[in-house]
Amino acid sequence: MKTIYIVDDNLTNLGAAKEALGGLYRTFAMQSAEKMFSMLKKIRPDLILLDINMPDMDGFEAIKMLKSEPIYSDIPIIFITSISDPQIEVKGFDLGAVDFILKPFAIPTLRRRIQLQISTDVLIKEAKGELRHIQNAMLGVIADLVENRDSTTGAHIERTQIYLGILLDRLKETGVYATEVSKWDIELMLPSAQLHDIGKISIPDAILNKPGKLSDEEFAVMKTHALKGEAIIDEIMEYTNDDGFLEYAKFFAGFHHEKWDGGGYPYGLSGNDIPLQGRIMAIADVYDALTSTRPYKEALPHEKAVEIIVSESGTHFDPVLVKEFLAAADEFEKVSRKSKR
Repeated sequence: MKTIYIVDDNLTNLGAAKEALGGLYRTFAMQSAEKMFSMLKKIRPDLILLDINMPDMDGFEAIKMLKSEPIYSDIPIIFITSISDPQIEVKGFDLGAVDFILKPFAIPTLRRRIQLQISTDVLIKEAKGELRHIQNAMLGVIADLVENRDSTTGAHIERTQIYLGILLDRLKETGVYATEVSKWDIELMLPSAQLHDIGKISIPDAILNKPGKLSDEEFAVMKTHALKGEAIIDEIMEYTNDDGFLEYAKFFAGFHHEKWDGGGYPYGLSGNDIPLQGRIMAIADVYDALTSTRPYKEALPHEKAVEIIVSESGTHFDPVLVKEFLAAADEFEKVSRKSKR
C-alpha cells in the first residue's frame, strides 16, 4: 500500500483528505511542515499533499527544503490550496510541484489526481531503472576495453571501484564531508568509477604495456591519460542528454592523480581545490597499485601499503581521508587478498 502525507494546518481539511483516502492508501496527517520533516526521518512517503498557507513554514518554503535534499527530492508533491491564482501555480510548478488541487476538493477528483501522479511516478522510476541498467552495461564494456589494452593492471578497475565504495560507506557512516557526500548519487557514482583510467585508451601500447619502468619521456606521455580521459568523457557527453553518471566519471578521470600538496597532475591543484571525488579515488588507486604486481615491481604487503599511504598524509593524500582509510584498512585487505588468490 502506498504512503501519503497530508500536511495542512486546518484540522477540517486534514480530516476530509484522510477520510477520502482511507482504505486506498496509508495516510499520515500533520498540521505543520516541521512535523512532516520530523516524520520523514522515520517513514518515506510515496506522495505529499502540501498546503501552501501555513504558519511558521509555508508550503513554498517546505518544497524548497524537500527539493534541496537528494533523499527527498524525487517525492511527488501536490499542493492543496484555496488560492486560485495562476501566478501562485506557476511559482509552485517552478519549485517542483507536480499538481495543484483547489480546496474544497471533490473526493473523486482528489483520488483520481493522486492515482495519476502515483502511476506516473512508478513509470518514471521504472524507466530510470532501465536507463541505469543500460548505463552500467555501457560503463562495463568501456572499462573492459581499457583493461584489456593494459595487460599489466589485472582487475585494477574492479578493485578500485570496491575500494571506493568502502571509503564512501565510511564517509556516510562518520559524517565526514557530509555536505558534499549527501549530494551524491552513490549508486550512479560507483559504476562511473570504472572510467577513471579511460584515457589510457589513447596511450601507445609500447608505453602502456612496457615490461619495465618507464623513462621520464615515457612517463610524461603516460601522464597525459588524465587529460585525455576528461576529453573522451566530454566527447561522450556531447551525444547524451543524461550526463549525470558521466560527470562523476569526469571527476575521477581528471583528478585522481592530483596531490594534496600540489605536486600531482594534470592541473597541479592542492588541498580542497582538488575535487573530493579525485581525492578519494587517489587513495583507492594508489592502494591497489602498491598491493599489485607490476612488470617493474613486486606487490607490497598490505601493511606496507598502509604505512606508505599514512606517511604521505598531507603530501599526496587528504589527511582527513587518510584517517578514514586507516579505520577501514582491514576491509581493503580482505578485498585485496580475495582478488589475488
